[in-house]
Amino acid sequence: MDHLAIPVTDQARSRRFYETYFGFGARPAKVYDDGVLMLYNATGFALALGPSSEPVDHPPWMHFGVGLPSREAVLALRDTFVDDGVELVGEWDEPTYVSVKCRDPDGYIVEASWEPEG
Repeated sequence: MDHLAIPVTDQARSRRFYETYFGFGARPAKVYDDGVLMLYNATGFALALGPSSEPVDHPPWMHFGVGLPSREAVLALRDTFVDDGVELVGEWDEPTYVSVKCRDPDGYIVEASWEPEG
């Protein structure tokens, strides 16, 4: 998968969140004729932020995530979330899996994780 589209209530706020914490400012953003704002990370993954005038409704278990290169990277991001007041909704620090889950500005759960290869 290399593309995800989600409705958001404030594109500028969501853009800041995803650029700040998940690297979605690696390439210039695009705005399409239908108002969708497309952000890209360094690997070319495209995140489409579609404008929504309604509050976003999603099941509480729904989440999406990004893999990070090391345990230390996940823990450093977790510390940044805490310092910045980003709501955390789950953490794991096991030898074979490290993860932190947070809420984005529209309440989506976003997970950053690392697993050793092999």
